[in-house]
Amino acid sequence: MPANDLALLTAAADEAGAIALRHWRQAPEAWEKAGGAGPVTVADIAVDRMLRSELLAARPGYGWLSEETEDDPAARLAAETVFIVDPIDGTRAFIAGEDGFAVALAVAHRGEITAAVIHLPARGETYAAALDGPATLNGAAIVASGAAHPEGARLLAPHQALDPVHWRGGIAPGFRRSFRTALAWRLCLVAAGQKDAALSFRPIWEWDLAAGDLIARQAGAVVTDRAGRRVRYNSPAGQAQGLVAAAPALHAPVMERLAAWPE
Repeated sequence: MPANDLALLTAAADEAGAIALRHWRQAPEAWEKAGGAGPVTVADIAVDRMLRSELLAARPGYGWLSEETEDDPAARLAAETVFIVDPIDGTRAFIAGEDGFAVALAVAHRGEITAAVIHLPARGETYAAALDGPATLNGAAIVASGAAHPEGARLLAPHQALDPVHWRGGIAPGFRRSFRTALAWRLCLVAAGQKDAALSFRPIWEWDLAAGDLIARQAGAVVTDRAGRRVRYNSPAGQAQGLVAAAPALHAPVMERLAAWPE
């Protein structure tokens, strides 16, 4: 596996961000994907096309998993190393002209993320990490918060995460909840210590999670699925079963408060 995958992802994310910005706030053509899979725009497709061309030209032996490319499970599952890509995470924010959208790129080797970049072009922010180094924001190291108690912790999650059904005794902790459309950005904010935790109890596509998983973990956060298990990537389904990402001292107390995960 090339040691400079992180540099490759960083350069590709910059180029992808430039493409996205050419469409941003220009009323790009948009439509709903089949099966209730959410919106997509001409910008998503253009970014995906460029990333697939350039990344696979640089690493022809790698597999490919992207939100905007029809999946070829046989090919990607046969590859030891795979690109996992969300061309534009937060497409709803992108369509609305908001700045909270991101290009999320990761490399998975034998199920583990080894390099990751999340670029928010409209904000001028680039988060990055490799398995053997720190998490960074625009080149400066970032660290998860020291939060240790759910009560008062700064949570990024959809409002459904506080439904009593998810919590022991039917009582959700007293989080200070807010939300960002792009899951990748939520994980970056946990990594940078600006938020203390991010939760989601729905199945999550790997392209939404992969890059942020590594960046948050290299910043010291703990990232698991809803049942407390580390996520293994390039799975046959291409999905993880929910998300609990939290500051290192906060993850266990949050897990203790969660209702049992149904088998």
